[in-house]
Amino acid sequence: MAEIDPIELARDLIRRPSVTPADEGALDVLQGALSDLGFACTRLKFEDVDNLYACIGTKSPRFCFAGHTDVVPAGNVAGWSSPPFDAVLKNGKLWGRGAADMKGAIAAFAAAAARAVRSGAIKGSLAFLITGDEEGAAQNGTKKVLQWLRDENIQIDHCLVGEPSNPDAIGDMIKVGRRGSINCWLTVTGRQGHVAYPHRANNPIPALLRKLHFLSETPLDEGYERFQPSSLQITDIHIGNAAHNVIPEKATARFNIRFNPTWTGVSIEAWLRDKLSHLSDDLGAAYKLETIVSGEAFLTTDMKFLGLVADCVEEKTGRRPEYSTSGGTSDARFIKDVAPVAEFGLVGATMHQTDEHVAVADIEKLADIYEAIITNYYKRFANAQKK
Repeated sequence: MAEIDPIELARDLIRRPSVTPADEGALDVLQGALSDLGFACTRLKFEDVDNLYACIGTKSPRFCFAGHTDVVPAGNVAGWSSPPFDAVLKNGKLWGRGAADMKGAIAAFAAAAARAVRSGAIKGSLAFLITGDEEGAAQNGTKKVLQWLRDENIQIDHCLVGEPSNPDAIGDMIKVGRRGSINCWLTVTGRQGHVAYPHRANNPIPALLRKLHFLSETPLDEGYERFQPSSLQITDIHIGNAAHNVIPEKATARFNIRFNPTWTGVSIEAWLRDKLSHLSDDLGAAYKLETIVSGEAFLTTDMKFLGLVADCVEEKTGRRPEYSTSGGTSDARFIKDVAPVAEFGLVGATMHQTDEHVAVADIEKLADIYEAIITNYYKRFANAQKK
């Protein structure tokens, strides 16, 4: 059985300009490599998003690697030192959109899977859950593949997401949880009028600013195990008033709250509504709050699984990784509902940036780490299930 070269596979993936939700053949490249290893591959298309579920073996335990082949836009292509989808090797680095986030990790895991198949290390099932919708709305990717797995009565026992978890060097960090995220729009409506006659109008802007100041200055909590305090950040104030002599009728602000497991999306929305309802406001302007929860907070507590990942990282790098919940959201927020999940991948210093790149040696090291995780996973968990 032929080996998979993780560098060449990563280059093949990067050459497919799979900007969300376009696939452009990226999943075909991965499916071809996995099919050659004996994986049963199922393509799952939901609306305009293509996804892949691949598995070798039918028995438990089933270890799953999750990730995404979609990437963010390249932006100003002229600003790149080489074309973003050419996958150039230069100065010991692989350059291209998706190199760090996260086609390099997908290639490393495929290479590790090839070695595990050849060595006979898989004493159960090994699966890939790869979406084309992580960088977008995330509604037709992992969420719907997980529902398909439920409908097919396919159980995942543990999952590792290959997001670029390391801030500076391979071995820095394992993500063991994520904060939740709620997006909010607060609109205050007053009465339009001439600026020279403010008594005939009702300016919504002071009322909006008062509410925003109150909400942003009120602590949400003092933190949670492995989590920093929840944070409310104002991201936009929109009035759209082109006239200098008109008091506007309406003013809207957008803010986001990243919250720890002290809260759920429901409870934090209730907190917001309660605070707004009790805020003294003698300006008489009506307001409306709209919210969308894009992910709930979670913390993985399966220390046997986390310890396995950390042990393998330390074995291959000589560094004991930190358990962290920092950063934004990922598809782990969906996977945590079906299995214990952690995140470990490449260095994320250049993800989403012009001239995104990773060290070639890091991809090769990551493949070694993933191979160790696969091999040791079945030693620890297959044996445990037999007892």
